[in-house]
Amino acid sequence: MSESTCWTIIRAAAAGSAGDREELARRYLSVVRAYLATRWRGSALQADLDDAVQEVFVEFFRQGGALQAAGAGRVPGFRPFLYGIVRNVARRFESRPARATGPLPDLPADEASLSRLFERSWAQAIMAEAAQRQRRQAAQRGPEAVRRTELLRLRFEEGLPIRTIAERWNVPAAELHHAYALARREFKAALLEVVAFHHPGTPAAVEEEAASLLTALS
Repeated sequence: MSESTCWTIIRAAAAGSAGDREELARRYLSVVRAYLATRWRGSALQADLDDAVQEVFVEFFRQGGALQAAGAGRVPGFRPFLYGIVRNVARRFESRPARATGPLPDLPADEASLSRLFERSWAQAIMAEAAQRQRRQAAQRGPEAVRRTELLRLRFEEGLPIRTIAERWNVPAAELHHAYALARREFKAALLEVVAFHHPGTPAAVEEEAASLLTALS
């Protein structure tokens, strides 16, 4: 993995790089959209989802705004920083008088619950990125590595036991257990690489952050 981190891109975007601004938006769009969609599920605000997502990035990129503060090193952590921007935009939409014409979201009473909702949206996006990274690496390694990514998909997305997959693939279960263990190690390696991009630090800090993401999904 290159030495690039989220802060590398943030500093370049703050300096005016259009490509890095597009990269930031591409990387974090899914987190912002997933959080707002879940926060506003079943409410009239769902109709404003696209506008709200766009407003988050307008706020982020506006002259003298959030991006400049992050690029200047005045932000200790990017994830809580991004959450603060999304939360403020969400509150603005929720407080608009026009929303009285339709049902408002049934929000938790405490900010901690909303924060956990964002943490879960973040964790889901990181896991998806790690899975994509593993698939790209598997394509370079060959058919057996690609098959191991499919094994993980069947195990976790479809919930199939190893025994059932072994029967479907007509291979010994013991052999598949070995492949499954290897696939999990490959996914963890990909996950740590992705986490190191978004949360750069010592190897121990990266491991701790990866563990916290898994906790957020539990």
